[in-house]
Amino acid sequence: MATVDTSKAPNDPLRIALVEDHKLVALGFADLVSASAELRLVCSVGAVSEIADDAWPLDLVVLDLRLEDGSSPAENVRAIHAHGSAVLVLTGGENAALARSAAAAGVLGIVRKSEPLPTIMQAIVAAARGETIPTTEWAAALDADEHLGDAGLSARERQILALYASGEKAQAVAFQTGLSRATVSQYVSRIRTKYSRVGRPAPTKIELNARAREDGLLLE
Repeated sequence: MATVDTSKAPNDPLRIALVEDHKLVALGFADLVSASAELRLVCSVGAVSEIADDAWPLDLVVLDLRLEDGSSPAENVRAIHAHGSAVLVLTGGENAALARSAAAAGVLGIVRKSEPLPTIMQAIVAAARGETIPTTEWAAALDADEHLGDAGLSARERQILALYASGEKAQAVAFQTGLSRATVSQYVSRIRTKYSRVGRPAPTKIELNARAREDGLLLE
């Protein structure tokens, strides 16, 4: 197997990747980064798992919080850190629970997509250098609800919880996920057990809805 030379000279651009599944946002990001001699956009993908093996190591991964693959911010940050790369969150800021999860996992900062472009660029360059980006959103996410226990739901469990807690009946969830109704009921029971274990019981559907909102699985 051929090896890839990932060594970098002192004056080489900082290597970054974007994880964002909205194509229009990704195109705008690519245009923004192309104007900087300090940065090189190695790849733009819709999920962390889509970053090719030969793209690593990266100085920074810019990560959206809500992705269509059902992954959580915490597991995405952990996966990126496992490759030795830092993470900066670039988000619409629509869900405090997702921001809290990312902050707790150890990102360098949380920046809103609505910020002026020069502010976003400065944050990306600084984070790629390993600097912390002390925004209001990041500080608030670190301080808020720090005692909510992580239920450790799998991606499949989060998918089922999001559907079921939004008001769908078990049969409808089964139809949408390709599972049997009995299997969906087993998943819901397992989800309740996991929340109970971390001190966040959800014996009713209303309480499951509350847990799903706390963990960023449902829009406010």
